[in-house]
Amino acid sequence: MKKFYANGKLLLTGEYFVLDGAQALAIPTKYGQGLIVEERKQEGLKWESYDEYGNCWFQHTYPHFNKQSDNPITERLRDIFNVIQTLNPSFQHNNKVVSTHLTFPKEWGLGTSSTLIALLSKWAEVNPFELLEKTFGGSGYDIACAITNSPILYRSEEKENLRTPVFETTSFDPSFKENLYFVYLDKKQNSRKGIKQYKSKKKPAAKTISEITDLTWKIQNVHKLLNFELLLKKHEQIVSKQIEQPTIQSTHFNYYWGVVKSLGAWGGDFVLATSHKSYGETKAYFNEKGFKTFLRYEEMVLES
Repeated sequence: MKKFYANGKLLLTGEYFVLDGAQALAIPTKYGQGLIVEERKQEGLKWESYDEYGNCWFQHTYPHFNKQSDNPITERLRDIFNVIQTLNPSFQHNNKVVSTHLTFPKEWGLGTSSTLIALLSKWAEVNPFELLEKTFGGSGYDIACAITNSPILYRSEEKENLRTPVFETTSFDPSFKENLYFVYLDKKQNSRKGIKQYKSKKKPAAKTISEITDLTWKIQNVHKLLNFELLLKKHEQIVSKQIEQPTIQSTHFNYYWGVVKSLGAWGGDFVLATSHKSYGETKAYFNEKGFKTFLRYEEMVLES
């Protein structure tokens, strides 16, 4: 039996712009996904996916990876394994039972796809960033979070028309973290769709990329909640202008006393909320708005 584990992720700064080389601040979460590989006597590969309660929500047996299916999940896995085979021709997946085990609801958007890619890369001994590029695509910050147990500063560097991930761990540990919360918007956001919409817009100016990078550095070094909030507001304004979408605060939380910032692709998944009021008052505000999943900073973030 072989066991592997990968962290979930949240992108605090640099959303969208990280695709064009901006520096981003990302954090791995306490939630993630595990993978177990066991031998079996029968031919083929048996796949099982379990949710956070241990319920099997998907299963399929692949006698081989050439037969197509009408099930999109079956097809996606088939495609991933075919790519793995090109990256590592000696990889053996026959006569195996493979099971994945989420520790968070899959609709939360903490990285069901990125953790899967990281896990399969560990098992198959292939480059996870290369596997991501040839399957789901994206900037790769989520893969970096999956394999790193600390907050990271992440950017992708372009060389000869190829983007290479460049990241380092950072000591982001705000002194005001008791004033920070994560709220789930009860809407799963499709990151690939968000990226496609971003790329359909005019490419951001070099000055804008530089501004986002500068904000990332300031946000990870800020010491006061008020200054942190001002930086978040400026970040939201820049993103809003580029993607031509209103901020989540202006559409859902216009009269909220703190700052609400989108995380990752706008329009769904989690937001970051700041608050100078008590936990109880802040939670009550979001609960009354209909948002029941409300987590303290330390409940979500994997701290090194």
